[in-house]
Amino acid sequence: MSRYVLVLYYSKYGTTRQMAHLIAEGIEQEGLPYGLEARIRTVPEIAPVTTVQAPSVPLEGELYCELEDLRQCAGLALGSPTRFGNMASPLKYFLDQTSSLWLAGDLQGKPACMFTATGTMHGGQESTLLSMMNPLLHHGMFLMGLPYAHPALSSTQRGGTPYGASYVTGPSHDQPLTTEEKNLCLAQGRRLAKLAHILTGHERIQ
Repeated sequence: MSRYVLVLYYSKYGTTRQMAHLIAEGIEQEGLPYGLEARIRTVPEIAPVTTVQAPSVPLEGELYCELEDLRQCAGLALGSPTRFGNMASPLKYFLDQTSSLWLAGDLQGKPACMFTATGTMHGGQESTLLSMMNPLLHHGMFLMGLPYAHPALSSTQRGGTPYGASYVTGPSHDQPLTTEEKNLCLAQGRRLAKLAHILTGHERIQ
């Protein structure tokens, strides 16, 4: 069975997806020499009233995440755009279905980090990252941020927090990632992979 770090995200306009791929790149920069790869997954849209059943496999982009993807991962990078200072409902809905993993303790002792994108600088980046931490704490995961040892965290003008990678997409969600934000995504992926490698193969802390 391959060892992998799961990059699980929801993206409406593609900006959070860009971050997911950069974090996955950082994971593989650090992890591939140790046989640790990145696995990128997303979650489907949800609707209050279902009129047509959505296909079980997306027409394009990443596959939808299954509980087994989460159960078997060596670590987790969790990403969502902000929705009024909170994670988006499709990601929250998926996490609400993970009770069986919680009951079995499948995620205990595994490392995790968060990332997000907002339309404006004060659109709730940090509160969204904090909202994603809550269910992972209940699962017993180790939460990782970004230390100020990374110079880009102090020089960025468009995002980047010690709680996790972030960036401002602009009101039309068309502002490209800056060099600083790209570097922070890569650094977060490398940091997550390093800890996942250290913890893999050792008895997990309960």
